[in-house]
Amino acid sequence: MGTTKARIRALWADVVPAAEGVGPLLQRDYWAVLDACPLSPSEVAGTVRERFLDFPPEDLVVFRRASGDGPLNVGDTLEVEIRMAGTTAVRVLHVDEQSITLATAEGHPEAGRITFGAYRNGRADVIFHIRSRARSSTSAHYAGFLALGEAMQTKTWTDFIDRLAHSLADGVIGSIYVETSEVEDDETDAADAPTFTATGD
Repeated sequence: MGTTKARIRALWADVVPAAEGVGPLLQRDYWAVLDACPLSPSEVAGTVRERFLDFPPEDLVVFRRASGDGPLNVGDTLEVEIRMAGTTAVRVLHVDEQSITLATAEGHPEAGRITFGAYRNGRADVIFHIRSRARSSTSAHYAGFLALGEAMQTKTWTDFIDRLAHSLADGVIGSIYVETSEVEDDETDAADAPTFTATGD
């Protein structure tokens, strides 16, 4: 039991949940149908864990593994260099067969978590979906986000999806969809749960 509690404390060390942020809690969804994807959703998610560093656009953000190798797993930390915002970090809080969830660490412009997951729609197409639930971490970051951050974040994650889609499939069918909504806190925002549940392999 003591070992388990110590692991939980280590996992949450320096993590900043959405409840500790500033301004509205925003849920941002980015998703697309992968065109002629030869992989199952769990295989797509596994590839994201193995090759996460390959997909973000380097002109906006660069992720670096703080330590270790192999697929990302719970407890792993990624250093994040964000253009015009400096270097910070995120930590892997949750992994399952079809998703991976990262949480922001102290010093990150946002407070919250983000899930990357894959699943099938009713036509058995593979969907890749990113959902963040976060606030700005400080009043200064909130002002900066209103000025520039939202557009940069949207481009970061739509580019991530586009690069993944062209790497693992024949691009996307139609468009990459983007939706932002203001939401209320719930119990998952202070937990290691994913922001959505990816099911249907």
